[in-house]
Amino acid sequence: MYTFFRNQAANILTLTNMVLGLIAILFAIKGRFEFSSGFIIIAALTDRFDGMLARKLNTTSALGKFLDSNSDLISFGVAPGLLIYLSVLKEFEIIGIIVSFLFIIAGAFRLARFNAVEFSGFFVGVPITIAGAILAASIFAIPYIPSISFIFIALIFAYLMVSNHSIKKV
Repeated sequence: MYTFFRNQAANILTLTNMVLGLIAILFAIKGRFEFSSGFIIIAALTDRFDGMLARKLNTTSALGKFLDSNSDLISFGVAPGLLIYLSVLKEFEIIGIIVSFLFIIAGAFRLARFNAVEFSGFFVGVPITIAGAILAASIFAIPYIPSISFIFIALIFAYLMVSNHSIKKV
């Protein structure tokens, strides 16, 4: 039993990330935008530590890498995309839908590129975790900045995820 949990500890943390993203989606659908944002931000913390734990326990695997990407797409692509659409972009109708979808698609592309190509020591493009967490946190600025600003925020992060800018891993 101990061996199972030791070997699966990082994957359990990764699945926790996914569950938090799914909870964030449910809160967004219910119009509880602050809770949705909070769950996305907590998911970012679990995402920060799952890879570190896998390396520390020497349990890294291809399965873990792909499971992490699937969890990240839910928690930092779909959840923030839906959150930003339902909280502010739906007033822009089709433009809001397109912008939300572009954010999610850019995140999926970024994750696929990460899985397909090995980059030692550098991220290429802004990681989806950072883009999704910042987009989710931006909903707290809704009362203070014009709604149209969120179109630009989402598009800028979509671009940064698929860009070729290198960012040193920390």
